[in-house]
Amino acid sequence: MPRLRATLRHPEFRRGMREMAAAGLGIAAWGLVTGVAMVQGGLSVPLALLMTFTVFAGSAQLAALPLMAANAPIWVVWATAFCVNLRFVVFSAQWRPFLKRFPLAQRAFLGYLCADLTYVMFMHRHREPQPGSGQMEYFAGAATVNWLSWQVPSVAGILLVDRVPTQWGLGFAGVLALLGLGLSLLADGATAVAAAVAGAAAIAAFALPLKLGIVAAIAAAVCVGLLIDGVSNTDRRGGPST
Repeated sequence: MPRLRATLRHPEFRRGMREMAAAGLGIAAWGLVTGVAMVQGGLSVPLALLMTFTVFAGSAQLAALPLMAANAPIWVVWATAFCVNLRFVVFSAQWRPFLKRFPLAQRAFLGYLCADLTYVMFMHRHREPQPGSGQMEYFAGAATVNWLSWQVPSVAGILLVDRVPTQWGLGFAGVLALLGLGLSLLADGATAVAAAVAGAAAIAAFALPLKLGIVAAIAAAVCVGLLIDGVSNTDRRGGPST
């Protein structure tokens, strides 16, 4: 308890909360859309609540839902969710220097809280691990606001699905929210190119069954990203040797 109180009172904790709150409205809109979509997609309320608290990955949830509703093979559902969440492999590699000093159980819990915007904001503010400098307090503040901004509207959407008017245009609001979150991740030109390729591939593969266009888009983006990264590494070494 004393450690928890110290964390809550730390100025970096408040800073993390304040900076994440700026994106809270977009996160909340997308969480509400996802909560409504889970129930409308055929999940029972208890199962939808279980999914929102355990998965905590809106893009994976929305990618898996239509596949589950269409009775797609379970391996297709798992493969789609896995591909959608492949970015977290990259995130975790960059989180490792900051979190490796913690016990396994604590790292697992912190990993559960490591969402897209939490990663972006933390890495923008903290480039190198510096224990005792308020880095984890900042993470805790940002992650708390991010988790609440998602879960509270998501639970509301699940429980109040019949009372959310369709004329509110929540689907469009959710698309705008996701677009904003996606644009915030475009840190450089290579990322922008990969995102553009993913978008083009998703459109080209839209007619594929079982939403496999999502998998095709992710595969195309990963291939382009690896190609650009390989070319950049070659340039930094002064070109290939002869």
